[in-house]
Amino acid sequence: MIKLTVAIITYNEEKNIGRCISSVQSIADEILVVDSFSTDKTESICNGFGVRFIKNTFIGYIEQKNFALDQSTHEYVLSLDADEALSPDLLEMIKKVKENFLFDGYRFNRLTNYSGHWVRYCGWYPDTKLRLVKKSKSMWRGTNPHDILEMNSSNDQVGFLKGDLLHYSYESISSHVNQTDKFTTIAAKAAFFAGKKSSLFKILSRPVLKFSRDYFFKLGFLDGRYGFIICFINALSAMLKYSKLYDLQLAKKI
Repeated sequence: MIKLTVAIITYNEEKNIGRCISSVQSIADEILVVDSFSTDKTESICNGFGVRFIKNTFIGYIEQKNFALDQSTHEYVLSLDADEALSPDLLEMIKKVKENFLFDGYRFNRLTNYSGHWVRYCGWYPDTKLRLVKKSKSMWRGTNPHDILEMNSSNDQVGFLKGDLLHYSYESISSHVNQTDKFTTIAAKAAFFAGKKSSLFKILSRPVLKFSRDYFFKLGFLDGRYGFIICFINALSAMLKYSKLYDLQLAKKI
């Protein structure tokens, strides 16, 4: 059977990391946690599971996840966030492919839990992710904070596994709003340094387009009250990102 490393990045994840590790113990030949110097009980919880625990200064999500990929002992790596866990169906599928990996990477759907509600619309499901890969043929790319794991070549073969990656995203509406504020600041700075531009038109139009797409065309209304809240905050995210980018442009001109 081919050996597998499960690589997880953490920072103050005492509420999530135990669930994540427990969900992969039966398939992992190595569980690697790369931590950004947590100040809570994350390290002690990880030590209780006997994982390989490495501390590394956080530069960005992409950089940290690539570091974890590089530090993994085995060629096949399952990359997870601390607030994710394998569903029983996905766990069984990975057990089967471990007996004979036929592809260079595997995708599967991610199902998000929002304050106790499983979100099946709003453009959030199926949120298909590539997470199980040969590390020599893959790399984390994207623009922080929106990282994406990709194969290095279009010739690399990718399969699909049934079952869901369970994502325990937000415990409350407040946590969603707070993270939106944090992530839009990171995204605006990344866009600014990439030479992208904002405008008053984008600040006004992007939130409307985002809400309309997610709530009506992506059927967010079928998720009830939480569907409306999610789509509204998604629209707020667009407004904040382009507003913060616009402020950076104005500051540069001064």
